[in-house]
Amino acid sequence: MKKLINDPDDLLPDSLAGFANAHADIVRLHSNPYFVYKKNKPTSPKVALISGGGSGHEPLHSGFVGAGMLDAACPGHIFTSPTPDQMITAAATVENDAGILFIVKNYAGDIMNFEIASEIITAPIETIIVADDIALPKEHSMGRRGVAGTLIIEKMVGAAAEREHNLAYCKSLGDRISDNTASMGAALTSCTVPALGKPTFDISETEIEMGVGIHGERGRSTQKFTDATTLTHYLAEAIYDELKPKKGQEALLHINGLGATPLIEQYLIYEIAQKFWSKQGVTITRSLVGNYTTSLDMAGCSMTLTLLDSELTTLWDHPVHTANLRWGC
Repeated sequence: MKKLINDPDDLLPDSLAGFANAHADIVRLHSNPYFVYKKNKPTSPKVALISGGGSGHEPLHSGFVGAGMLDAACPGHIFTSPTPDQMITAAATVENDAGILFIVKNYAGDIMNFEIASEIITAPIETIIVADDIALPKEHSMGRRGVAGTLIIEKMVGAAAEREHNLAYCKSLGDRISDNTASMGAALTSCTVPALGKPTFDISETEIEMGVGIHGERGRSTQKFTDATTLTHYLAEAIYDELKPKKGQEALLHINGLGATPLIEQYLIYEIAQKFWSKQGVTITRSLVGNYTTSLDMAGCSMTLTLLDSELTTLWDHPVHTANLRWGC
């Protein structure tokens, strides 16, 4: 295994320090416990958005702390949930007289630790559970996983909070976005966790893993490697069957790289996907392409579709200024 690291145990704190120093105009880093928080606290009451999860998915979540998105992000070790003390201390730091909103991906450890924190925090608190990964059935024992759709919710709800909507509204909005968002991923390779030192699963040069999550786990099926069009249509058809968009529906299309797929390939996937949705009568009015919810060095991509209305479009367009997402500022 060749990695640009010193000691696997030091990778997270050293990386967080580098991130905070590189973006010192936007964020601050709190140590013991670790969390990244917005440099400039709002001067008027505003719902504080806190998210987090295991590291290895960068730029999710720390890269989305800043104006128009998250107030704080709590990173656990690689593919490991953050601990309740991180969320509790982050909440005390960023709470601004309008309550706390947790945005939590649907993984058992994340759910449990955010719930523990919410029972201790005294400020008003609500939680949005992100479960956009349609590779798993709705009736799965743990429910569907939260993947790249998390960014969509963080962006739109972050805009609503900046517009001084209250906690109940932001919670309801996040649930509505979640209901109208679906994701599906495919991997060409596994990923290598530094502490493990080897790929998390074996896959040959003639295979592709369909329906992967973002923690290096296998997908719902191993299939014969195929061309970009066939792969893209597989992902899109699964999303179409889930959301069943009506003709004339406007949507946001997000093609997300899993860590090791170059942008030239991601934009090819976007072009194929955009044509697919056009043939279904869906108008792609907003788009996002790039590595935003990754799985370390995994090669592959995911597709996320969010059905839009005028309010969601306005919230997506709202100015944002974070390390890894910014426009309108």
